[in-house]
Amino acid sequence: MIKAQRGTKDILPSDILTWQEIENKARNLFQNANYKEIRTPIFESTDLFKRGVGDSTDIVNKEMYTFNVGGGDTSITLRPENTAGVVRSYIEHGMDKLPTPVKLWYFGPMFRYERPQAGRQRQFHQIGLELFGIPDASADAEVIILAAEFLKANGIGNLVVSLNSLGCPDCRNKYKEKIKAAIKPYLENLCDDCKVRFEKNPLRMLDCKNEDCKKIFEKEEIKKVINDDFICEDCKNHFEELKKYLDKVGIKYEIDKMLVRGLDYYTRTVFEIKSTALGAQSAVLGGGRYDGLVEMLGGKPTPAVGFALGAERLFSLIEKKEEDKLDYFVVSKFQDVAIKTVFELRQKGYSADFDMLGRKFAKQLERAGKVAKKAVIIGEDELEKGFYTVKNLESGVQEKVSSL
Repeated sequence: MIKAQRGTKDILPSDILTWQEIENKARNLFQNANYKEIRTPIFESTDLFKRGVGDSTDIVNKEMYTFNVGGGDTSITLRPENTAGVVRSYIEHGMDKLPTPVKLWYFGPMFRYERPQAGRQRQFHQIGLELFGIPDASADAEVIILAAEFLKANGIGNLVVSLNSLGCPDCRNKYKEKIKAAIKPYLENLCDDCKVRFEKNPLRMLDCKNEDCKKIFEKEEIKKVINDDFICEDCKNHFEELKKYLDKVGIKYEIDKMLVRGLDYYTRTVFEIKSTALGAQSAVLGGGRYDGLVEMLGGKPTPAVGFALGAERLFSLIEKKEEDKLDYFVVSKFQDVAIKTVFELRQKGYSADFDMLGRKFAKQLERAGKVAKKAVIIGEDELEKGFYTVKNLESGVQEKVSSL
């Protein structure tokens, strides 16, 4: 028997209503805030992710599904995330000429080659939004507020926003050098990945999950550098404005100096939203500002901010939606009459079905009781006298009607 590939899952009919509910809530909330849906291809030029996501990230180094196509040197990659693809589309289609801000949202499959575990698959789905053109912290605040509102709409409570500012490139580069100087004496004790990050992107070391590395970063002289207020005056004012906006609408937050996120394109604001609804606090969603990415990928300098969350993770946390019962199930031994009646009911906007196997009356009625609110019974007497018997399958009450 051929089975689904490791790290992939079928979304079965028993779960699809919950998935549709998640997507519908995203569409309603984001479109009410004037975000327009965008759907980008599931594969892009490999260079897009190397330049956009960053060649020092685990995603680019270890997790991408990359192929050479057409027997030549053309390299394509199944998208491991969608911000780079949305930015590519923004540039390619001249969206910078649209009225500012440009607000986009998406929902679709992503691909990363990593060890499958609960809530993490090799093919997974992301919901996210991107806001282009606004440098003010009001854009960061809106994105964080919408992220929190989306989680609340799906029944996720006890939310805490973790915030940090990575600063602009200038102040961040100075910070990187300070981090490198503090960590250099312990370089040989770091994991192999962090040794590479030390040269390519030292801030990514702070995102390392290796326990030995975490212990090194807890050393007093290193923590002092991490906790240093390194950002410049403009970045500091931007961060203070963001906090002021969040205070105004009652969003609770905490400052986490270790928060850097896993992608190279972030500048200034980075955030995660965590929930304690299931006991231990765990991140459900993350995002931040990426003011340099549009220019890096060939567009005009454009401030931008956004977030994304894994839909599988969200699915695992929320109450599952039960399938609605049909309005009617037609019970009859006359298949031609049953088909005609079902067709007419559907034409009127009702949900309806019938027994295609021609089973006995009792079996059909039993089936009706499981899948429908009402049964339309058409026997010889009903056909001869021109009426329908309609049975309410919840109350058991029957009535004869001339039309449905």
